[in-house]
Amino acid sequence: MHDYGCYMASMSLRTQIAQALGKRATIRLRDSDGGLRDIVGVLQSETELINRRGEVVNFNPDEAVAFRVIPVFNRRDVSTGSLSIYDTKSKSLHTIAGTDGVVRIYCCGPTVYRDAHVGNLRTFLLSDLISRTLQMTGLDVSLVQNITDVGHMADDFEEDKMLAESAKTKVDPFQIARTFEDRFHIDLERLNIEPAASYPRASEKMAEMITAIEKLIAMKRAYVGSDGSVYFDATSFPTYGALSGNKLDSLQPGHRYEFTDEGGKRFHADWALWKLAGARTQMIWDSPWGAGFPGWHIECSAMSIELLDAHVDLHLGGIDLRFPHHENERAQSNSLTGNETVDTWVHGEHLLFEGRKMSKSAGNVVLLQDVIDRGLDPLSLRFALLENRYRSQMDLSWASLEAAHSTLKRWRQLLSSAGTSAEMKFDQEVSDALTTDLDTPRAMQRIRTIEKDSTIGALDKRALFLFADQVFGLDLDRGVEQREVSSEIQALLDARITARAEKNWSLSDSLRDQLTNAGLEINDGAEGQSWSWK
Repeated sequence: MHDYGCYMASMSLRTQIAQALGKRATIRLRDSDGGLRDIVGVLQSETELINRRGEVVNFNPDEAVAFRVIPVFNRRDVSTGSLSIYDTKSKSLHTIAGTDGVVRIYCCGPTVYRDAHVGNLRTFLLSDLISRTLQMTGLDVSLVQNITDVGHMADDFEEDKMLAESAKTKVDPFQIARTFEDRFHIDLERLNIEPAASYPRASEKMAEMITAIEKLIAMKRAYVGSDGSVYFDATSFPTYGALSGNKLDSLQPGHRYEFTDEGGKRFHADWALWKLAGARTQMIWDSPWGAGFPGWHIECSAMSIELLDAHVDLHLGGIDLRFPHHENERAQSNSLTGNETVDTWVHGEHLLFEGRKMSKSAGNVVLLQDVIDRGLDPLSLRFALLENRYRSQMDLSWASLEAAHSTLKRWRQLLSSAGTSAEMKFDQEVSDALTTDLDTPRAMQRIRTIEKDSTIGALDKRALFLFADQVFGLDLDRGVEQREVSSEIQALLDARITARAEKNWSLSDSLRDQLTNAGLEINDGAEGQSWSWK
């Protein structure tokens, strides 16, 4: 093994300085009168550095008598801490510890009768950010995300969404489900969301759901109604409402999550576990109670209990699922396991787009493909979502997406210009922000501060950005896209340089517009015209 200290000692100080550009260092110089002085700062070149006050200090490397790189940020003695996150049930922060170093997470997935819009994707990103933060702290994650392909998860139950789409398009409902399921996974990949350990389909878990319903009936927590369908007895679960705050004696009959034909219930707040098919001929299964289909909520109880060993450390979903879905799911799961099945319930808030709730009727449903079709990096959506707290309502806009796209390019250029080192440097502020209720806006602000700090060298900035990007997931080390420009575009670039030199501003602006339409972004600075691909 080579002795690194001896190797460094054998190198000339000039060579050591040349190899440390971009790093923070201290240099001891011998003055002409024989005295010594120290300068400290970020090496910009072999003859200059920037000190803590942002001043440029010139020096002669031949006058150096000592040199040392300062490892300012690489503090491996500092713990990355533990993730504490807001629990909807207790209304307080919970520290997520897991069992034997593994955190079991269940995230309610998509209903695959249509594409997930950017609001849906915000919730799915939440599971990824939590998983990445837990991994940053040294824990492993086992994430299960269900695929609802039986059509019952909807704003109301007056129509089955999957069958309605099938009737409209004349396509088999399961073919529709597989098509949109594939597109869902494509969107996750585009957003750099790490795959779950399992994506169970509701249609393939009928046996588990039927077994769970049978057990609930045996426990007197469920009953066969007068219409032949099976219902959960809400009054049999004493702590109903602990998650949402909705008490049984306050719930009014006919809330929008009920089937309109549920006349076989004993109590208006009971909910269906199994519905008889009636006139329905598609997407039905055999059961001890007759051919039919499962209710919405039993799907998640059966899957989480089976796939996560009857204990969920952290259950995720959008705030709209808190009631009735998660409230009902909690009642079912706790009845089946005999324990509080979920330790921590986490809900992401609603997403508006340009001030309005997204809806088909408003015509403002935005898909990730729409972002891409505008020429924006799909990770600009991830960037924009990171700048808002997960449990605060967010108003997304095209302007914020375009700004995110521009900043992404700048950050990738910054990292690319600093080399290819994969070294990460721990940053306490980033770590603290992420582990304290997933405060991504504060973590992003810290990175913006690091970017602007002239006392932090380019290599240190790269290493700090890479540390944050473990959770950010913005592919900051991707590099900057390099494409050849056509002779026509080069001619426009050259003509614009000439127009500016001749102070022909009208022609310069016209040429800028042509270059912008060709896909270039033009910048005019002290050193002249520069450009990059959008």
